[in-house]
Amino acid sequence: MDDRIIKGHAAALFTIIVWGTTFISTKVLLRSLSPVEILLIRFILGYAALFIACPHMLHTRSWKEEGIFALAGLSGITLYYLLENIALTYTTASNVGVIIAVAPFFVALLSRDGITLRFMLGFAAALIGIVLLSVSGLSVGTGLAGDGLAFLAAVIWAIYSILTRKIAGYGYSILLTTRRIFLYGIIFMVPAVAMAGFSVSPEDILSPLMLLNLLYLGFCASALCFVTWNSAVGIIGPVSTSIYLYLTPVVTLVASAMVLGERMTGLAVIGVLLTLSGLVFSQSRR
Repeated sequence: MDDRIIKGHAAALFTIIVWGTTFISTKVLLRSLSPVEILLIRFILGYAALFIACPHMLHTRSWKEEGIFALAGLSGITLYYLLENIALTYTTASNVGVIIAVAPFFVALLSRDGITLRFMLGFAAALIGIVLLSVSGLSVGTGLAGDGLAFLAAVIWAIYSILTRKIAGYGYSILLTTRRIFLYGIIFMVPAVAMAGFSVSPEDILSPLMLLNLLYLGFCASALCFVTWNSAVGIIGPVSTSIYLYLTPVVTLVASAMVLGERMTGLAVIGVLLTLSGLVFSQSRR
């Protein structure tokens, strides 16, 4: 495995470690802010950070390319995160983390790439691990509506992964392409903001806890991690990158135990081990 491939896997792993903790940050913010308010503030902060990092303009070659960027912004920013944030109002962070982890299956189906016996066996092991995590006792009091929205978000993320692989092939700067995707995502948020309303007061966001979580979601989880994720997709492909989503529930459960004081049961530990084993096996080569 050459250095470039190793960097691609490292970028995907780093991204998932951060994204696995965002469910907890969002849960904290939902105490004072609505899902669409969190979404808009988060990605405006992310866009600002990317603009400061790279203030150059991106000039696409055709309207077709521009359309792909628009679809990526609609799917990966507006729809996915709106569904995820709304899901978190109806179900637990642990459940959302578990359900999002099925996205690699849809990526494989859409891309028709990497569906080998090794992949399927690894997927089966990880899926069993995810089920064990879901019923381990850390995910209780969940709502069917929230779980359904999280499942739909996983499908949407698979579509976004396919689009970002196509964008990676254009050869543009990762910072510029990510910023353009953010821009379209923010534009498509406007109708949701208009319908839901936006009534954020300084008191809602300037307390240390709220501000810290907003900055974490905007700068680290959005600006930085979308760059690292899109880089990973461009290097190792959408299927191999999305398999790292198996680790999302693992990170979420561990973070919940550390931050919220939730106890990890023996069944959850078995689920963690199965999820990790499935990830490693599905990505290994003879």
